[in-house]
Amino acid sequence: MCNLEELENSIDYHFKDKNLLLTALTHKSYKNHQNNERLEFLGDAVLDLLVGEFLYHKFPKNQEGDLSKMRAALVNEQSFTSFAQAINLQNFIRISHNEESNLGREKSSILSSAFEALIGAVYLESGIKIAKKITYKILEELYPKIDTQSLFIDYKTALQEITQARFNEIPHYELLEEIGPDHCKKFKISLLIQGQEYARAIGTSKKNAQQNCAKIAYQKIIEQEKI
Repeated sequence: MCNLEELENSIDYHFKDKNLLLTALTHKSYKNHQNNERLEFLGDAVLDLLVGEFLYHKFPKNQEGDLSKMRAALVNEQSFTSFAQAINLQNFIRISHNEESNLGREKSSILSSAFEALIGAVYLESGIKIAKKITYKILEELYPKIDTQSLFIDYKTALQEITQARFNEIPHYELLEEIGPDHCKKFKISLLIQGQEYARAIGTSKKNAQQNCAKIAYQKIIEQEKI
């Protein structure tokens, strides 16, 4: 596990109680230690409020129905996984050796839960104002031009359109691995363009994993074009 100060620097907040931070980073598979499930419960409620407030002020002309749809697009496992990855949270989570072997640091369920727990821990120690500052900063970084289109974009379709225009071919999705038991299976997918891997991701279904891959690849191509 990396130096926790790196994580604290990335969110511009340093915990007074380091044990509280460690608890937020501890998955239930990490035996003989208090895990982050209670903090996850708290953080989920805090994030639901903060994202709702963010959208309320960001879109003063939108009606309740639109705001609810946008919040649903942001307050979910996939979105919180992106939040976690934005601060490299995967490098700091404490998981068991078995989870490590099963690519636990890439699992959306573990990443999103850890992010919720982290925000819950910040709220518990320093209140809503600091939790808001951290959450808003990540939202602004991930969605610099947030609108309904950017939230509801079908990345598979968008990527196919952009690769056909630029590379004269469509992306190829390759199943790398099926992880976990049948009742809780995850799928690891690789995305290739012209034989080159542009992304790999895990999802709760093949379709979900492909969408996750497509989002990564789409954003990568857009960023490359800006250089």
